Amino acid sequence: MIQPGLTRISNLIKNTNIPWRAIHVAGTNGKGSVCAYASAMLVAGNIKCGRFTSPHLIDRWDCIAINGTSVEESLFTMVEDEIKSRDRAQTDKASEFELLTATAFEIFSREKVDIGVIEVGMGGQHDATNILLNPLVTVITKIGKDHQSFLGNTLEEIAYQKAGIMKRDVPCIVDSTNPKNVLEVFHKTAQDLSAGPVIEIPSNIDDEESHELWKILTKADFERHQQVNINLAHEAVRLALEQIGSPLHLSTLLPGVQQTVWPGRIQELSIKSLTGRQGSVILDGSHNAQSAEVLGSFIDRKIRCSGSQVTWVVAISAGKGPTNILSPLIRTGDNLVATEFGPVEGMPWVSAASGEEVVRAARRVVTLDQVGDSGLNVMGALLWAANVSRGGPLVIAGSLYLVSDVLRLLRQQEIKDVPYVRYPPQST
Repeated sequence: MIQPGLTRISNLIKNTNIPWRAIHVAGTNGKGSVCAYASAMLVAGNIKCGRFTSPHLIDRWDCIAINGTSVEESLFTMVEDEIKSRDRAQTDKASEFELLTATAFEIFSREKVDIGVIEVGMGGQHDATNILLNPLVTVITKIGKDHQSFLGNTLEEIAYQKAGIMKRDVPCIVDSTNPKNVLEVFHKTAQDLSAGPVIEIPSNIDDEESHELWKILTKADFERHQQVNINLAHEAVRLALEQIGSPLHLSTLLPGVQQTVWPGRIQELSIKSLTGRQGSVILDGSHNAQSAEVLGSFIDRKIRCSGSQVTWVVAISAGKGPTNILSPLIRTGDNLVATEFGPVEGMPWVSAASGEEVVRAARRVVTLDQVGDSGLNVMGALLWAANVSRGGPLVIAGSLYLVSDVLRLLRQQEIKDVPYVRYPPQST
């Protein structure tokens, strides 16, 4: 279960030496991408960095990375066992996320990272990651409505919770494409906490300062929101490196960004090994209205430009409000199959909305062509969609947990497809 508060995480890491400094990132949408871009820049600059993001994609340990590579299962398990042993000595037992956070921080210390790029799990003020008292810089990305039962029902209330990661005299970089009332909350919170300065990354990414980025990166390769996130990440890394005495030029930091792939974020991949489909598909974890708007805009501009019918494979977390997620995505005449992701390891409180609920919501939004419901059979949904789409556009969306299930299916198929070679080879 989710248990906000810092007492339990404090008990777990009280004997953990944390010499590394952090780039601490909060927000509703884009924080994972900012973390991916920032860590890619640090790796390009030969700065040893750890990255902690959530949720995990396929395996529980893949949310913890050193220099861009997920830690080994053996290291993760060893450290996690030690953290769990500490927890057993406590009366107030830690949550799964608190155990995971403590495991990540312990691993970063043992691996002697210089900088940890840390994504907030939920909110900010009471999140376990906020036990970090002396980050190099904090970052707050785009704010939207999500987890309202914990964070509040208005953007201002949610922004206040996110701004709780601000620290005294620590610069905070914020996405200036946020509404004015949200930005006002950031500035007021910074004033109350003696934090800052608050640095607004301009929504006009064509200004003179940002222009230097696009002399190195190919701007057309990135969507508008990605361009903003790259700006946020670069400013965070620049300020962080200044503080540790390792300033590096853009030309050193940015080449790694061009190769950054953040799985499940407008990701193009093949499901041929699972379905026989020849063309690629789009895989996206859009799990709230704001991220669905970003995906919907991309699909409308890049996929529907020729009037193409889109086939959707959709799973949505229970309680998310499927209508708000589906409205920016589906259009009249599209095909849709609802499915349900399986249990999420380490997150027993998460479950999928029923396929029936998703189908009902979709039919309230538009008139669809063909509609299916595969229940818990994600593989069946992919086969249905591959058949119905007839080679046309196919998008898998609605939840990062669905992304995980699809990537897991692909990995399982890859393992099956590895040819058997007897070693040493037998002569014939």
